[in-house]
Amino acid sequence: MSEPPRPDLRFLLSSPAAFLALGCGAGLVPRAPGTAGSLLAIPLTLLLKGLPFGWQIAIWATMCVAGIWLCDRVGRTLGEPDHPAIVWDEICGMAIVLLLSPPGLGWVLAGFLAFRVFDIVKPWPIHIIDRRLPNGLGAMGDDLMAAVYAAALVMTAQALWSTTPWA
Repeated sequence: MSEPPRPDLRFLLSSPAAFLALGCGAGLVPRAPGTAGSLLAIPLTLLLKGLPFGWQIAIWATMCVAGIWLCDRVGRTLGEPDHPAIVWDEICGMAIVLLLSPPGLGWVLAGFLAFRVFDIVKPWPIHIIDRRLPNGLGAMGDDLMAAVYAAALVMTAQALWSTTPWA
């Protein structure tokens, strides 16, 4: 299968939807745009850390729901429902991991690595969501499920770490 055409700066700036879906340009990174989008979630999540936790959840939940429409619209424009340049789904997924992870750089790194592994490998049922849900719902759904897996792994690791004698 051939590589889908890469959007450029002109496409990025063509509409607010394209700008957001391509992660303010992170999706234009030639290699590993999903990783670039996931990294972008870190400072965005940190910007919201001063808000009450309920507000943070509400903001990211709204971004996830809006992402279904956003990914669908831009995916249709690009001719591929989950085009690699669309990284809004990675941004939202990684943000969910960060919201649910314990504080600290080590946990941020663990969450990032876990999220990227689950997003790339797509274990059951992530691969089913990716393949069977249509358009923006599938694009967002597989990343949100990868986020659930990654957050569960990090929270389990933190619980085990805190119960060890050396912690």
